[in-house]
Amino acid sequence: MNFQFFATCPRGLENLLADELLIQNASKIEVTDGGVSFEGNLETMYRVNLHSRIATRVLSRVASGSYETEEDIYKATFNLNWPTWFKVNQTIRVKVTGVKCPLKSLDFVTLRIKDAVCDRFREEGALRPSVSVRDPDVRIHAYLTQNQYQLYLDTSGAPLYQRGFRDVSVIAPLRENLAAGILILTGWKPGIPLLDPMCGSGTFLIEAAMMSVNQPPGMKRTFGFQKLNFFNESLWKKIESEAFQKMKPITFLDIFGSDIDLRAVRVTRHNLKVAGLEEAVKVMQSDFVKLEAPKSKGVLVTNPPYGERIGEDADLKEVYPLWASHMKQSFSGWDTYFLTADLEMPKEMRLKPSKKTPLFNGALECRLFEIKMVAGSNRKLKN
Repeated sequence: MNFQFFATCPRGLENLLADELLIQNASKIEVTDGGVSFEGNLETMYRVNLHSRIATRVLSRVASGSYETEEDIYKATFNLNWPTWFKVNQTIRVKVTGVKCPLKSLDFVTLRIKDAVCDRFREEGALRPSVSVRDPDVRIHAYLTQNQYQLYLDTSGAPLYQRGFRDVSVIAPLRENLAAGILILTGWKPGIPLLDPMCGSGTFLIEAAMMSVNQPPGMKRTFGFQKLNFFNESLWKKIESEAFQKMKPITFLDIFGSDIDLRAVRVTRHNLKVAGLEEAVKVMQSDFVKLEAPKSKGVLVTNPPYGERIGEDADLKEVYPLWASHMKQSFSGWDTYFLTADLEMPKEMRLKPSKKTPLFNGALECRLFEIKMVAGSNRKLKN
């Protein structure tokens, strides 16, 4: 039996997510802003949750239609047979998102959807499910446009970028699914030397190591679908077993990381250890401008620190040219990529990017700048 799903992802990575869905035998794939809709059976949904490096959530659509008032949405929600999907003793959380929604209060709509679910359970018996904001068993999502609603059951639970092993981080850590998407956008492949010279919590390094050994990003976590009534445990164990059998032995992978901040180095090493990947990556403490290229060529990718970790804007204007000078001297032949919210960064570095890709780190608009390093300068000489 096929179901209708919507997988959300960081804006700018929708086409990469569609490619992943094709690999997992999804059908009727349609890309839209912020995600991809698709159809598939339970096995497809399980595989996408386990294997997708790009998705944030996989939502199962249970209803859609038109509305005028909050009561229309209440009635549509009440008419659904929620007890067939989960048990009354499980906790729930409702989240409502609106785009051009004419209703006065999304909080009130959220309350009415919660009431409808609880009232439906009460009709079946004397009890009603409780609400848990922090760690619910079941998450219900509603998406409202000007006159249309869609209701979803969340099959993922905690967002999929929570891989299940980063319990320590530095300030403003990069989300794992955005890091994975950036690695794909750079053209990096397992076997190509990779360096993050400002590694922070080690997100790029861990994602690259997981890709290199075929480790599923969801290997060390649980999912929302495991708490739903239609969970097929034997099918899930089969999918897990197949994925684990395809993993490669963990050896050093020509993946390198460094950071000027010793705490960041320690955090990265800790996270690698928890992920079981400490042997795959070499991490050291170093200022970027003193770091020598670990190989003659490769891919350098980083999310440069700013604000609290490095200082104010004036400090950045001073350090950018130093980075550029060092890159010209020590990283000739490397393809370099910088994810930053500072759109003036290449100008301040006096380097011309060959590509600028708009991406969003949460709500923060960024650019992924591609700068291919050549000896001496990245600018063409005048005759």
